[in-house]
Amino acid sequence: MKKLLATLIILAIVGVGLYFVAKRYVNVASTVIVMKVEEGIEAQDVIDAMMSKASEINMKYVGNLPLHKELRARGVESAHLEIFQYCNPEDARKIVDLDMAFSAYLPCRITLIEEDGQLYLTMMDLDLLIKIANLDENLLKIAYRVRDSLQEIMEAGATGEF
Repeated sequence: MKKLLATLIILAIVGVGLYFVAKRYVNVASTVIVMKVEEGIEAQDVIDAMMSKASEINMKYVGNLPLHKELRARGVESAHLEIFQYCNPEDARKIVDLDMAFSAYLPCRITLIEEDGQLYLTMMDLDLLIKIANLDENLLKIAYRVRDSLQEIMEAGATGEF
């Protein structure tokens, strides 16, 4: 019993230590892709271009969270902050069947952010997740296709091109 308790204490100490090491050395900004929206393109143009591209490449638009509107409704000043969610249901099912933990990353998100009058699009850098995931050849193809599709959607939004 003492041995088990000692082991649990050591594991807890190591876990806490790893947490602080990761917190100190992992820069959150390095885990996302940021794309600056071209000058003169309005938020609605970004949104329209992203929706058009998503439809064109079979990425289903499954929802959005217009956080700036909610903040304004609460009396809080807010520049544009909106999260768009996209998914290919067949691909989602295949990846979740491999490991249900992947469900925490669904649906894929692209955020439209206004900062100092400039619009940006951001999304998680899926290459990081792909590198640590244990994907077979078929699922790896799906993961790269999803990554590429999301980047196409962002590029369309950033340029305002349909």
